[in-house]
Amino acid sequence: MKLLIAFAAGFAADLIFGDPHGLIHPVQIIGWFIDKIKKILQKMIYGVTFQEMTEAGKERKKAAELTAGFFLAVIIVGGTYLAFFGILLLAGKVHPMLKWGLEAFFIYQILATKSLKRESMKVYRRLKAGDLPGARKEISYLVGRDTADLDESEVAKAAVETIAENTADGVIAPMFYIAIGGAPLGFAYKAVNTLDSMVGYRNEECRYLGCVSARLDDLCNLIPARVAAFLMILASVILRYDPVHAVKIYIRDRYKHLSPNSAQTESVAAGALDIALGGTHYYFGKPVEKPVIGDDLRPVEYEDIRRTNRLLYVSAFLMAAVCCLIIWEWSLLT
Repeated sequence: MKLLIAFAAGFAADLIFGDPHGLIHPVQIIGWFIDKIKKILQKMIYGVTFQEMTEAGKERKKAAELTAGFFLAVIIVGGTYLAFFGILLLAGKVHPMLKWGLEAFFIYQILATKSLKRESMKVYRRLKAGDLPGARKEISYLVGRDTADLDESEVAKAAVETIAENTADGVIAPMFYIAIGGAPLGFAYKAVNTLDSMVGYRNEECRYLGCVSARLDDLCNLIPARVAAFLMILASVILRYDPVHAVKIYIRDRYKHLSPNSAQTESVAAGALDIALGGTHYYFGKPVEKPVIGDDLRPVEYEDIRRTNRLLYVSAFLMAAVCCLIIWEWSLLT
């Protein structure tokens, strides 16, 4: 029952305040440890830093890097879970209310509903005001692609894609893991997410070291991404968008992505809004062809950012209700 109250309080705090400014976020600390441990493991393998190894022309040790990547994931994810479990355990020994308050605060820090809306709406307001350079700058903080030459529709599309994808891994998935294992498991999921964002890319340095992290992220998002897609379809019904088209595009395009999970929610958003996402993106001046998700029935417009945020919020409330039910049922069983 205490977890239920903590979850409700944390969810409400996230909707009201968003990410707390002026505080060091636990994810930043997790990121610091990832960077430090990664460098330690690379030195253990090669005796020097990765940069020094490449400059010296040393041969890559694939097996050693894959093993190091496994231990990196175990240390970071396991360490994160144990750290927050231990904090809450100690707080409970001091006073039960302290544990409850800390868990509510931790849940608030894990979720990103308002922050996702707030950052994407900065792009919306710039586009609405006709400030395309300003919109390009704002969207550059949210995506990894080149943004300097994007037109208005492409900027809006990038924002819609960001909201749709992060509805799953920034909101629905954390709720899913919090409902199962409280704040410690929620933060363990955020550790997986952070590992993927820092070492899971297929660049030269992390080609082997990040394999385990990337696969772990895919695995951890397997169920939540599909739950998120289902909830977004329900949200499209509630919002009177185009749920029939959302289902059609979801069935057809849900695997049109390198990740088995990213297109799950993007396909629903594309279908519900009758737009096309994906296509050619530029990274460091080089074009990267990505599959088109959805049907190009009309150009993406800045109002689609607001529409996708409505999908985000309705989906978040639906998931919160599901999580409260799971937590309630689990409390009765235990």
